[in-house]
Amino acid sequence: MPELVSKRAQVARMRRTAMRALADYPVDEPRLSFIAHGENTTFRVDSRDTRFLMRVHRPNRHGRGVDSRVAVGSELAWLAALQADTDLSVPTPIRARSGQWTTVADGRVCSVLGWQNGRMQAANPRSVHFRRLGGILARLHNHASVWAPPSGFVRMRWDWETFFGNTMEYGGVSAAGCWDLLPSPVRAQFDEVARRMRTVMAGLGSKPDAFGLIHADLHLENALFDGDAVRLIDFDDCGFGYWLYDIAVPLWEYRGRADYTAIRTALLNGYSERRELPDLIHLDDFIATRDVAFGLWFAGMAQVNPAFAADLDEVMDSIQRSLDRVL
Repeated sequence: MPELVSKRAQVARMRRTAMRALADYPVDEPRLSFIAHGENTTFRVDSRDTRFLMRVHRPNRHGRGVDSRVAVGSELAWLAALQADTDLSVPTPIRARSGQWTTVADGRVCSVLGWQNGRMQAANPRSVHFRRLGGILARLHNHASVWAPPSGFVRMRWDWETFFGNTMEYGGVSAAGCWDLLPSPVRAQFDEVARRMRTVMAGLGSKPDAFGLIHADLHLENALFDGDAVRLIDFDDCGFGYWLYDIAVPLWEYRGRADYTAIRTALLNGYSERRELPDLIHLDDFIATRDVAFGLWFAGMAQVNPAFAADLDEVMDSIQRSLDRVL
């Protein structure tokens, strides 16, 4: 692996880009505080009278040949529709002075969202958090089932080709290149998941009872709890996919815990109170698919981000142990 530019230097460059982009938004006297440097680089923006989230998006984030401005604008169009049509608490998309959802600075697509308050409960969750998250997930699916996306709406399609083929790029590395970076035992496990899921996904097809617009990343670090409110964040992965994958995502990290059965029951009960559950026969297969998606993404990001590179071996070992439970 070539020597990586330090995280500090990468973040400093993205901070300059963010400040240039903010000139295109109605934000007075912005002050930036770094949040994260991963798929996107994110900053909290404190202005004279309110707070925002600034995102500097990675090129080719949504697949090769996809216009990032269109893809990010489509994400924000769904957020705007959720705000207009429901009482779900989702980030408020902020238009640039041009009237567009995004702007471009230093060749990077940038977007601004309203700030969401609340606390993450990922470190020490209780069943009540999963029950409430299940209910919120069902309500998202209810909206997606009836909402008609506007003309020109473009988001990822989370199907077999996206999960297991060469559609995506992770950290600027093609998906096929990420497969080549995997340790041999993990590569063999991923091959087996891909084989199984080709049959599973072919059987499910894209019928409305199985497939629709999903968040695709609604784990407990993307849900903020504030009293009785649950505020959702990070729709960056949203796209067309399997309802069952959306249910698998929040369960994935907790499958090895002693209280996993209670967690699973709470999430499913919360969902079923708001929407009929899809057939759960392949839930564990979709949890395994999440292992694959996370592993390929992490392997690619480790080629460009030193923080990911430092943790790569540990993450691959964890994924191998996770898949050992189901393969």
